[in-house]
Amino acid sequence: MSKIALIDVGGTSIKFGTWDGHELAKTGQSTTPATLTEFYQVLQMHVNLLQHRTPIAGVGISIPGSVNKQTGQIEGKSAIDYIHGFDIQSALTQQLHLPVTLENDANCAALAELTDGAGQDVSNLLFMIIGTGVGGAVIIDNHIWHGKHLFGGEFGYMLVDDHHILSDIASPVKVARHFTKRQADGHIYNGKEVFDLAESDHPLAKQEVDRFYRVLARAIFNLQYSFDPERIVIGGAVSNNPELLPRLNQEVAACRDASKIGTILPSLTTCTYTDAANLRGAAVDFLATYPNALH
Repeated sequence: MSKIALIDVGGTSIKFGTWDGHELAKTGQSTTPATLTEFYQVLQMHVNLLQHRTPIAGVGISIPGSVNKQTGQIEGKSAIDYIHGFDIQSALTQQLHLPVTLENDANCAALAELTDGAGQDVSNLLFMIIGTGVGGAVIIDNHIWHGKHLFGGEFGYMLVDDHHILSDIASPVKVARHFTKRQADGHIYNGKEVFDLAESDHPLAKQEVDRFYRVLARAIFNLQYSFDPERIVIGGAVSNNPELLPRLNQEVAACRDASKIGTILPSLTTCTYTDAANLRGAAVDFLATYPNALH
């Protein structure tokens, strides 16, 4: 039986796997190369290895940047400069000698949650991934909504005051940077340390973490009343924090009360998939283009 080869391209590493229609198998990992030529070589090597083990029907790829499904190009910018500005989908099809699909990594994660994860029982959801910044995806009627300029789901660009976008504040990484600068004790703090300090009632840490929840909750409230999704799914390492949902629900309720006309609260949940989400979503995206690939 044929399988789909899956590739999750990241700024520092590339993960590989297969999908047989029922089960995801992780098959390896490699450091992200420095050049396009090396990039092709790494992908060819891994796909060729897979083909020696089992028939491969095609390759589904999760990749950074704004993927233009019509042109095959990756627009915008990412940590991997060499993947942008040309028809990379056609190039990869030629290099790998197999059908290839590409989709943005956050969109892939959202598709994984929609198919059999935290959003499997709804058809309209927002997926927010909170890491170094804030990104995500919009799903309407079970399909990714890319937007006119391929910026659908770029929630981190929202202005939250006169000077800051959401990614500047609603990120544990940025919380740690702000706290480190203000604490100024010579230690470089990470997000977990600051959140732990806040739990211990450290005044400065509590200020930063309270702002994180307040700003993120306001964005969620605004997104709920802009898109009215059935569910909002939150991913990223912060989703493992047991305090995340209770605090966000509390802050969102305060936003509703302040609005005076708001009557509903978002249905918030954390993601089901973590490091496997992009690979699983790449399989969903491939099968949307080639639905009979595994038959």
